[in-house]
Amino acid sequence: MCGIIASVGRSDTLEVLMGGLSMLDYRGYDSAGVALTNGADRVQVVKRAGKLDNLEAALDGGLHGSVGIAHTRWSTHGPPTDENAHPHTDPEGRVAVVHNGIIENYQRLRDELEAAGHEFASDTDTEVVPHLIADALDRGEPPEQAVRRAVDALEGSYAICVAVAGDDRLYGARNDSPLVLGIDDGAYYLASDVPAFRKHTDQVAFLEEGEFVTVSPDGYTVTDGAGERVEKTHHTVEWDPEEAGKAGYDHFMLKEIHEQPRSLRQCLQGRVDELSGSVELAELEGLDRPERIHLVAAGTSYHAAVYAATLLRSAGVPAQPFYAHEYASTTPPMDDALVVGVTQSGETADTLSALRAARRRGATTLACTNTVGSTAARECDHSLFIHAGPEIGVAATKTFASQLVALSLFSLWLDGGDAREEIGALRDLPGQVQTVLDDSTAREIAETYHGSDAYFFIGRGLNYPVALEGALKFKEITYEHAEGFAAGELKHGPLALVTENTPVFAVVTGDGELARKTVGNVKEVEARDAPVVAVTDGASDAARYADHVLEIPETGPRTAAVLANVQLQLVAYHAADLLGRPIDKPRNLAKSVTVE
Repeated sequence: MCGIIASVGRSDTLEVLMGGLSMLDYRGYDSAGVALTNGADRVQVVKRAGKLDNLEAALDGGLHGSVGIAHTRWSTHGPPTDENAHPHTDPEGRVAVVHNGIIENYQRLRDELEAAGHEFASDTDTEVVPHLIADALDRGEPPEQAVRRAVDALEGSYAICVAVAGDDRLYGARNDSPLVLGIDDGAYYLASDVPAFRKHTDQVAFLEEGEFVTVSPDGYTVTDGAGERVEKTHHTVEWDPEEAGKAGYDHFMLKEIHEQPRSLRQCLQGRVDELSGSVELAELEGLDRPERIHLVAAGTSYHAAVYAATLLRSAGVPAQPFYAHEYASTTPPMDDALVVGVTQSGETADTLSALRAARRRGATTLACTNTVGSTAARECDHSLFIHAGPEIGVAATKTFASQLVALSLFSLWLDGGDAREEIGALRDLPGQVQTVLDDSTAREIAETYHGSDAYFFIGRGLNYPVALEGALKFKEITYEHAEGFAAGELKHGPLALVTENTPVFAVVTGDGELARKTVGNVKEVEARDAPVVAVTDGASDAARYADHVLEIPETGPRTAAVLANVQLQLVAYHAADLLGRPIDKPRNLAKSVTVE
């Protein structure tokens, strides 16, 4: 989604802001802009629709100042134009504002301001904010009080940064949208995500809901909604900024696919004891075994939730996955359920709303997330971290694999039995993923079926969410029609879509009943002359009825799903590469979806 970076106390502010924007462009955006103050009576603003190159060309080194804000916009109110790009100002240019989220009462505020004589230059909800601040300044209120008054008038979700002409301070506020403070030696930063300033400092403080921050070259002050001062804890960011680079790969997505062996080792480290056959999750100490579990998630994380629900039921815990955006508005009876929010960023608006709805109903909550210090991790009663490391590509890859492994550990921990066999499979998983990466024929498969009408993915049991995720990855980055189905559902409708020009990717692992039934579905497809690509460990007859095979090593069912997913990630990547798509920044999509 939209990205914010702001800086105070540096002489190279414009360079810092542009570098921060480049580190945030993975979130998805369609326009960008910067604003700086330098003691003059107007804020300097340059903004352009399109990519950062357009903004850089327009800047041409022409802005100077030690206080600045910058933004990448993902359109919600109004199309991507120069006028709708952030920062937004009042007509006199005294106030500049950048904003993530949606101001739900903006139309009423705009109507009131227009009735009072204000003229607006954009279609956005954000523009009401600088007008409200300017109104307060006109009444003689000092800048900080003027910003507070404007924020108090807003309803909805927002992370806001404000710069005022002639003022050496920045102002920020958050509600339902993340904002983090970076603390440097004599300089400070505000941003929507740590990568924006990680190059300059590893010291951060996370703003909580309703908090307001004032930042100057001399320090910062945080207050709560009542205006009371809040002491913030400083956290150290463990990962190195070089981890967010491409390291020689053509795309972040390909790099992150290849980082999966390391990410999985990090996820497993210190959590399994093969000798005793036990799983230790120290962060969940004090969590009692729940009577039932609700898993709430969106997108790729929802597929991880489907996988987890299957494992949890096998561990004897009734579990059900829910789309977070549905759960938040129609929360089912809580009883004594544990509500698990599965969210890579820990900032997904739909998932946070679902977790908050559950907490209001008295439920215990757990965040399964990649991001220490995220809103979900701070607000939930417990957190299970997946330790995948930073992921820049919009299409989730290594975080999905790490979610599967973390949730698999969670199911084994709840089961509490002897898990030597499962732990052995998990121990071998990183090396087996490396084998798949080294030996995959996914590019040849992508070339073979380049130009097909559609692409279908099928699976049963733990392979069903892998089929869903395979289809999602494919459509996200290729823009081609792809769908995932429970294999048994083919004959109940989707089979009508199958032709000789619709390859079907069948995930078939093991040789049990689910595998045999999926092979039966493969035969149904074969009888309709559709080509079949079997993703298989060779334990069943699937390869016999397939036109092509993507092989995975033999392993247990829970880890086989992870290996099959890697093959489908590679298929999607190579298919998109053949089509020349912008793989790391697919159109209309964002990395962290912070609006509902």
